[in-house]
Amino acid sequence: MATGYRLKCQNCHKLFRPDPRNHRHQKYCSQPGCRAASKAASQQRWLAKPENVLYFKGPVHVNRVRQWRAAHPGYGKPRTSKSSALQDLSITQPTDNNNETTKFANTPLQEIINAQPAVLMGLIAHIAASQLQDDMAFATRQLIQLGRDILASHSFSGGP
Repeated sequence: MATGYRLKCQNCHKLFRPDPRNHRHQKYCSQPGCRAASKAASQQRWLAKPENVLYFKGPVHVNRVRQWRAAHPGYGKPRTSKSSALQDLSITQPTDNNNETTKFANTPLQEIINAQPAVLMGLIAHIAASQLQDDMAFATRQLIQLGRDILASHSFSGGP
């Protein structure tokens, strides 16, 4: 193989020198974005194969995931640090008290409202105590039925 041999990256379209051990197969350069594109393309090719189409679906695979999660408790859960943002000291700042209304472009409440789908999925996963789609779907159906029962009951007064 010549030392000047170069290929065009399928992601960034820049010329690169492929690894001599893998030059026949290498289609992406070593930039982080191109490596991510290579991984995504590889996963897409794998999922397109007929034997892999249903790999992550069905009760057999749900049980496989449940067994793995039971064998690896705590995997994927955030690790708690010694200090969290809520425990940091709050530094007071002087405020202007001239009765002008301050406009906030993005308050924490607005951030939470914008994250509603993620909050809803997290809440359902928390209630179901599982991140598996089947468990979350079951918990969601139960919540919907409970809500319908509450709305349909004539004794619901809305107060304590």
